Amino acid sequence: MSKLTIRSLAELEACVGLELGASTLHTITQGQINQFAAATLDHQWIHVDAERAQAESPFQSTIAHGYLTVALLPYLWQQIVVIENLKMQVNYEIESLRFNQAVTVNSQVRLRANLLSVANLRGIAKARVGVTLEIEDIKKPAYTGVVTFLYHFTEQ
Repeated sequence: MSKLTIRSLAELEACVGLELGASTLHTITQGQINQFAAATLDHQWIHVDAERAQAESPFQSTIAHGYLTVALLPYLWQQIVVIENLKMQVNYEIESLRFNQAVTVNSQVRLRANLLSVANLRGIAKARVGVTLEIEDIKKPAYTGVVTFLYHFTEQ
């Protein structure tokens, strides 16, 4: 899989309206879910108790925290696009995020992204990206939304 390389504000602007691509598949493991639970102090049984989840959950297994799947966004985004010649990148905003489908343990997910708009804010690029987290072999995505990054390019 080849990544899209963007080296300037002009190159970023040229991608508006395009689907930028998809990441590779990433498997959500119970170990990853447990680590996220520990980091966020969210030990709800639906995430960490496999026996109870199998017996009582409508999913019949543990599920990833919704925010765990969102936290994977930067990792998966970097598999799609490489932005070069940056002084700094800032995660700016998440809007219209909707969780559509639970991600069960051992599911494979991938991020699909399209560039909705770019605004030049006195040399800082404000890029709005439509994102969909797909679950392999499941029609409904885990989530859809719009994320905004601020890119401080070294040159215009």
